[in-house]
Amino acid sequence: MTARLADIAAQAGVSEATVSRVLNGKPGVAAATREAVLTALDLLGYERPARLRQRSAGLVGLITPELENPIFPAFAQVIAQGLTRQGYTPVLATQTPGGSTEDELTGMLVERGVAGIIFVSGLHADTTADMERYDRLRAKGVPFVLINGFSPRVRAPFVSPDDRAAMRLAVTHLVSLGHRRIGLALGPARFVPVQRKKEGFLHGMRDELGLDEERCAPFVQHSLYTLEGGQAAASALIERGCTAVICASDLMALGAIRAARQHGLEVPGGISVIGFDDSPLIAFTDPPLTTIRQPVQAMGQAAVRALLEEIGGTPAPHSEFVFMPELVVRGSTATAPAEPSPG
Repeated sequence: MTARLADIAAQAGVSEATVSRVLNGKPGVAAATREAVLTALDLLGYERPARLRQRSAGLVGLITPELENPIFPAFAQVIAQGLTRQGYTPVLATQTPGGSTEDELTGMLVERGVAGIIFVSGLHADTTADMERYDRLRAKGVPFVLINGFSPRVRAPFVSPDDRAAMRLAVTHLVSLGHRRIGLALGPARFVPVQRKKEGFLHGMRDELGLDEERCAPFVQHSLYTLEGGQAAASALIERGCTAVICASDLMALGAIRAARQHGLEVPGGISVIGFDDSPLIAFTDPPLTTIRQPVQAMGQAAVRALLEEIGGTPAPHSEFVFMPELVVRGSTATAPAEPSPG
């Protein structure tokens, strides 16, 4: 056994004592170190101890609404990596138009005996949805964590970005560039993140420009969370005289840029555009998109930790872990265009 420990330790680049702790399931070993030891076992052709083999077969479901918006694959990657490092096998279940519903995907995962489920932007974010579905899931003994969209009616850990603060950051940035007619392009009004973004926008417009909700009403446009939705919303806002548009997603922002060009406006010379998410590759658009970065890495890791605590029998509190977003300034925002002189 000593030679075996030495071989594994050498392969993993750790001490024999660390190898022993991992093989015996002792605490005090970092997740990355534990994974390195188990990988060394595999590489050297040793069988993992039965207890560790069993744990590595534990399935955890991850339900996303779609994969066309690059923010959802980004979440899936972070969450899958976090689960794999802890010995779990992630199972990605994605809703598609005309395909399986969230409830059907949940039922499928429960039938497969998953240890837990992480929901990203699911029905929990819809204020009109029946939240009893989550009570029924909890009654079956399946732990779960919810990302993006808080409901006081659901007893579970939630993980969210601070949508209100995000909009205030965007408004402050645009006002500093001289913009006064700032529009907001949002998704459907029934979703919690949409409601929070609108609240943050209205607070920002009041604090920065002294505009009350009634005066801001024409500058808020609801649409769909798609490129086409952003295009339609931005087109309406441009026609109302907005010189800048804040969008609720990067895809909507790309639609807003398309709308601007259809109206003969350069971005950012004629109109400024801000996105939300900082999706992969969004820095390489034309122009590179100024956006609010959703802290996907931190949020995904927090969701995994909260779920594993639930699975381990130490449930996280029924609370919301809120993460501060970051404004990333690139090339799609600039000084407000000069007002045309009278006459």
